[in-house]
This record gives sequence, structure tokens and C-alpha cells, in this order.
Amino acid sequence: MSNIKNTLSLENVGTIYRNLDLDTLIDHAVENEGAKISSTGALMIDTGIFTGRSPADKYFVNADPSNKYIAWGDVNKPITKEIYTSLLDNSKKQLSGKDLYVTDLYCGASADSRKSVRFITEIAWQAHFVKNMFIVPPKEDLEDFIPEFTVYNSCKTTNENFESQGLNSEVYVAFDVEENEAVIGGTWYAGEMKKGIFSMMNYWLPLDGKMAMHCSANVGEDGDTALFFGLSGTGKTTLSTDPKRALIGDDEHGWDNNGVFNFEGGCYAKVIDLDASSEPEIFAAIKKGAILENVVADENGNVDYSNSSKTQNTRVSYPIDHIENIQEGSQAGHPTNIIFLSADAFGILPPVSKLTKEQAMYYFLSGYTAKVAGTERGVTEPTATFSACFGEAFLPLHPTDYAKLLGEKIDEHNVNVYLVNTGWTGGAYGTGKRMSIKDTRSCINSILDGSILESEFTTTKTFRFNVPKTLGTIDPKVLNPRDAWEDKDEFDKSRDQLANMFIDNFKKYLTEDSDFDFTAAGPVV
Repeated sequence: MSNIKNTLSLENVGTIYRNLDLDTLIDHAVENEGAKISSTGALMIDTGIFTGRSPADKYFVNADPSNKYIAWGDVNKPITKEIYTSLLDNSKKQLSGKDLYVTDLYCGASADSRKSVRFITEIAWQAHFVKNMFIVPPKEDLEDFIPEFTVYNSCKTTNENFESQGLNSEVYVAFDVEENEAVIGGTWYAGEMKKGIFSMMNYWLPLDGKMAMHCSANVGEDGDTALFFGLSGTGKTTLSTDPKRALIGDDEHGWDNNGVFNFEGGCYAKVIDLDASSEPEIFAAIKKGAILENVVADENGNVDYSNSSKTQNTRVSYPIDHIENIQEGSQAGHPTNIIFLSADAFGILPPVSKLTKEQAMYYFLSGYTAKVAGTERGVTEPTATFSACFGEAFLPLHPTDYAKLLGEKIDEHNVNVYLVNTGWTGGAYGTGKRMSIKDTRSCINSILDGSILESEFTTTKTFRFNVPKTLGTIDPKVLNPRDAWEDKDEFDKSRDQLANMFIDNFKKYLTEDSDFDFTAAGPVV
């Protein structure tokens, strides 16, 4: 134990709880941190005033050579080595003299691409969280574990000097790529650790010609792998959960020379309004070993999943083996199909389109969905959301680096790519109706079983989508969105409005030195 103390660079460390089992971590959380146990056996904790990530407080050290690769801007904000050292010293001061939880884990199921990560925290339930979310190494690997990256989580401290340092707030999530470490302060939200390592995988892997992806993935009985990209609310988790297909993972994946692999060893799902009938797999996974965040429960531990008084972002983390139908080893072969999911509240996108490689790169870079904001106050105008590569907040490199790599892999492995609209049809929100889950499932199933390739396709105007004329039992009028609208003139007006949003968003990718004209694959008004 003394050896591990010497590697932590901390003073007067108390007891080191290294790689504790979940039962002991749960006991510590209940006895020392006020955690409760739900009626189904899950640990219930509160994350304090922060119930989500703090993206405005995320920083990277501006140092050579990583600063040549990082795309600096609102997502990746630079700080000097001196400021980072101050933050690190502040965190180490907080952690010194404390009993600490040290947890050693892998990120990445592929032995050729995984990273070994050490998490240091003084909170038992945070150690439990990372054990849920990452891959627990075999016992023999832990004996001589050498971390390639270390996270110091000092959530109980804050940065009082943030104003003089020119930072956003007293919260900080800072990365020193050259020193292979990160430091967290001022926020108890454990998702910062999960997404922090995801950001680093998005830095490391593409530089080795490997994809890092914000997507879910599953595999069929014949070994055909499918990827599902989509922003929150598009159905990524729901549609990738399929009784006929094994789940590889629900959120973060890599794609190397061996195929697709899960970064994580668990799932992290929203539970607001969760019920057993609509999402039985997630509901059944909330048992001993799972952690419920910021939920409201009665004195008997019965959770009211409809209660959002603490946050709309109530969540559960659980080991992936809490799901019955999972892929052994959390990895599979190269994908046969890639599906981009968009919940289009404008009612313009077709329910399913087959994309060319160039279109795939364009819509991957666009990362589009549309939401309806403030409907409880009667505001019904759809709001477009664009997030590059369906995960812009976690991309240290320039988004086009990921899009070009995707295009190369599509070519190399002859992958089919589709855009599926899980949003509205026959009109925008307020006029049209939500795409039926039955029709969406039919689209997904036809992609996965290959029957969509037997369809005759037609090309739409403006967006130039390739859409099937007929597909199973789906009404042909639904397949071509203009046919589903009663007012064709209104459709044309709305279509051009949405097309211009895409065009305006994409202007940031137009550079003189671009070796691929991405706009050629986008809408033309």
C-alpha cells in the first residue's frame, strides 16, 4: 500500500481504499455520505448543485505538441501550464490528508486500443460510478497496474482565484495532455469523469487512424454490426435495444482494425418518466449495483420517476451485464450499417434515406436534430440543433478530422449509411404528427435485414435524399415527406428554411485548404 501512496503525489494520505468491491463501496456511501438504498436495491445519491456537466468550465493546457492538434475555441478552451498547475495544487491540497478511493480501470474493450486510467477521489459513490462506467481489469492486471492517464477528482474544493485567472467560474475540469492527467474541482457530478475520458479517447484514437464515436452499437446473430448516432431525444438508446440483437454498448465506441468496441463497461441512462412498460430493460437494470442520481423517493425507497424537482436530468448508471442480451467481450466486427438519427420537428426529413459517402460525411458533420422548446407555455416553433459528429462537446480535434476518417472507413469496409427521422411527418410540430414507432422500427429493421436495398429509390428536391418509393407496410406517402404534407407550398417553404439552416451552420467548415467540398453533398436551395 505504501507504494501506491508514493505514486499519488499527495501529502499525508490517510487510508487508501484501492479497487474496493461494490458491496464495500455501497456500505461506505450509505454510512459516510448519506446515500440511500432504493426499494429495488440501487444506491441513491445526490450530486449537489450541479446535476449535469459544466462545459463552460472545461480547459486544455496549451502546450506543445498537443496544441498543434487541438481545435481551440468554445469547446476546447486553452489555459497556461501555470494556471493548470495552480488548479492541480488546489486539488492536491484538498485530497492530501484524506482517506482516498483509488480505482484502476480500462477504457476500451479492444486490447489494441484501450487505455488504462486511474481515478482518485474522496467520495465512495464516485468510485462506484467509475467502476460501473468503465471496464474492470482482471485481478492479475490490477496487481501491476500502471495508469496511462490519471484523474484527480477534488469535488469538495473550488477555485477562488478563477476571476484573476480569467476562467469562467470556481468550477474546473482541466486536462494536461502532455502529462496524461486531468483535474476536477467544484462539481460533484460524476459524469465529468465519464465524458472527460471520452474526450481524451477522441484525442488519442484519431491520431492513430481509429474512430472514436458518440453512438450506440449492436450486433445481429450473423455478426452484422450496426452503429446508431443521435443527439438526446432521437431514440438512440431505445432503437439500439433490440431483443433480436446483442447490445455492444449504448453511448461511446471505438472503431479500430479489429472492428467496433465499447469504451465502457456500463450504461448511463436518463430515468425521467421511466416506466417498466416503455423501457423494460433499463427498468430491470435498476437493482443492486446500479446508482440512481438525483431522484426523489419515499421513506421506503420507492422512486417517483416522474418527479423532476431536483433536475430533469435524473439518471442511472449500471454495469452492462445488468442488461440480458449483451455482446460478449463488448466488441464485434466492422459495421455493416451506420444509422444517423434525427428527431426533425420541422417535419421535413424523410423517415429513412440512404446516404452516399459524401452525404454521410456532410450529415455526420452537421449532427442535426430539432426540438420543440417551451411547449408548456404554448411556444410551438421548432428549434434546430447542430452538434458536429453528434458529440461536438467531446471533440478535441477539428470536426472535419473525424468526418474524413469516417469517410475512409466507409470506403474501406463498404458500409451502408442511412439517415432516419424519428421526428414529425405531415407537418411541423403542432400541425403534423410524430413518426410512429412502428414505422421507425420498420425502417430500422429493413436496414438491418438488408431488405431496404431491394427497394426502388427516388431523389427528393433540395436535400437530394435517396428515399425508397415503397418499404414494407409503411404508407408510401410517408416515405416522401412532401407527399405527407397537405399544404405543398408550405412544405416547400419550410424545406427551404431548414435547408438554409444547414447551409448557414456549415459555413464554419468552408476553408480554402479543404480537400473535400462537403457542401456538394448538402442541400441546395
